[in-house]
Amino acid sequence: MNKLRSLKHQLILSLSLPLVFFVVANSVLSYYVTQHYVNETYDRWLTDSAKSLIQEIRVRQDMVSVELPSVALEMFKWDEEDKIHFKIVSAEHIVLAGDAIVPDPPLRVEDWSVPAIYDASLNGEPARVVSIRIELRSGAEPVFVCVAETKNKRRTMMRDFLLVDLVTQLMLVGLTGFYLLAGTRRGLQPLQVLAGQVARRSPRDLSPISDIETFIEVRTLTDTINDLLGQLHQAVETQNRFIANAAHQLRTPLAGLKIQAERVLREPGATVPALAQIRDCADRLSHLTSQLLVLAKSEPIKGGSELEPVDLHALSREICMEWAPFALQRQMELAFDGPGHPVLVAGDATLLRELLGNLLDNAIRYGFERGNVSVALQERPQPKLTVSDDGPGIPDGEIGRVFERFYRLGPGTGCGLGLAIVKEIADLHRARIDVGRGEEGWRGTRIELAFPAPPAGAAGNAYVSPECSSSK
Repeated sequence: MNKLRSLKHQLILSLSLPLVFFVVANSVLSYYVTQHYVNETYDRWLTDSAKSLIQEIRVRQDMVSVELPSVALEMFKWDEEDKIHFKIVSAEHIVLAGDAIVPDPPLRVEDWSVPAIYDASLNGEPARVVSIRIELRSGAEPVFVCVAETKNKRRTMMRDFLLVDLVTQLMLVGLTGFYLLAGTRRGLQPLQVLAGQVARRSPRDLSPISDIETFIEVRTLTDTINDLLGQLHQAVETQNRFIANAAHQLRTPLAGLKIQAERVLREPGATVPALAQIRDCADRLSHLTSQLLVLAKSEPIKGGSELEPVDLHALSREICMEWAPFALQRQMELAFDGPGHPVLVAGDATLLRELLGNLLDNAIRYGFERGNVSVALQERPQPKLTVSDDGPGIPDGEIGRVFERFYRLGPGTGCGLGLAIVKEIADLHRARIDVGRGEEGWRGTRIELAFPAPPAGAAGNAYVSPECSSSK
């Protein structure tokens, strides 16, 4: 089960993580910066102490001593928090004066022109030591003055500085967090208002949602919803018209069946004519039901099903052979002309069969007896299927309406859905429909469907397909 996520919590988390990272990084940086400047301050004081001690060193009879009164020496070592010790040591690490507990100077210092400052341990306590090399006499071995101090004051000062810095950062984080929560709540308010508007709507209310007081980002959402509501409104209107027209069209043959059945019951001698009328009504009802089902099937697929490669040449040839007997019944000639090898288009084979079947049904049903119907398939520059007849044709003023549902040019046995189905299926396949005059230019009807060109390399193996034709 998927856990529901909160946009508010996601925004706060996304904004809080960088803030926490900034506080941690700033704290680490503050620690090292504070440590550097505290050490630099106390190291300078410790170096000054060592240099002042050098001024008091005396050499008598190869003996080194520090000429400081005991009171001055106690003042030199006195400190409320730290312990301070010094010693003077020779190059062979022989203590000449001072306290032996002071760590010896490092051995690997190459440049003694500046004091050597390093960390060490003084009676088990961390300490900081300054060592200075001096030459007491010309030609004599150098001696080293070492002054050591524990780190209590340094730790105290660092703690105070870091505490002040941390308190400041925590106050900044608290203030930032408060504004973050308030800003997130204020930024999500339009979504809550939008949700309230949608929740209060009636299921029948498909009018656009107001976006006057919304942000640009939220307006993108409202525009998308309004587009969807517009499409739903159009779909509902289309469905309502379809249901009303279908009910009207179904009512006519059903009423005819009822009338003829009552005629048989009332006039026993009229059985044969009444049965003929019942048969015609049943045929019309069956044809209408079939057309309605095909039309209902083509509409949902228009929403976005994936089309597959279909050989339009083989399919057209097969449909022509199926309709050849119907053409023979009206003594019409049905001919198919194709390139003789597969012509692939992206489509639905079942719906393409219905499309071509409806075009042939119209051509055979409304064309002149002893007339001609031709189906032509062209491969280049794009697949193009053309159905032509030499019947009465479609008046120029009616061409724009022949694809409307239940629209018929005149009285007949049709239900006005054939070309509407053709239009639906053509739109599904992104095919362009062109309606014009017959091949001779002055009579008949020519309906041409141009399909999108297939991708390169989609052609199959060539084969020869004979034309199908029926003659009088």
